[in-house]
Amino acid sequence: MKVVLAKLGLDVHNRGIITVAKKLRNAGMEIVYLGNALPDEIIRSAIQEGVDMVGVSSLSGAHLSLGSLLIQEAVKEKFKDNIVYVIGGVFPPADAQKLREIGFDGIFTPGATGDDIVSSIQRLVAEKHEKTPM
Repeated sequence: MKVVLAKLGLDVHNRGIITVAKKLRNAGMEIVYLGNALPDEIIRSAIQEGVDMVGVSSLSGAHLSLGSLLIQEAVKEKFKDNIVYVIGGVFPPADAQKLREIGFDGIFTPGATGDDIVSSIQRLVAEKHEKTPM
């Protein structure tokens, strides 16, 4: 399984996403870590790398606006249907439903354990591949 991970926008708080990247790598996933990136950069890199999942982290309060732009860009590039999109970070609990409506498959907030994240991503990717074989 290959994943792209990025900090969404200009947020510089990267400890969480680096911890998640290590956990995913230790679970056998190939990680492409972009650092800070804007939605079009993330999608362009994901397409180029041929990933199974795109994961972004947001702590700056721009999760809804930039998250929406990310999913819109994925749809525009026809790179949404067979790819898993997850977002993690610190945002109001009420925004989790909005993020699902935008198009994120998984939402991770503080308190999610590394094992929860790994197993959720493995399940989401398996389910997506069953629905839309690559």
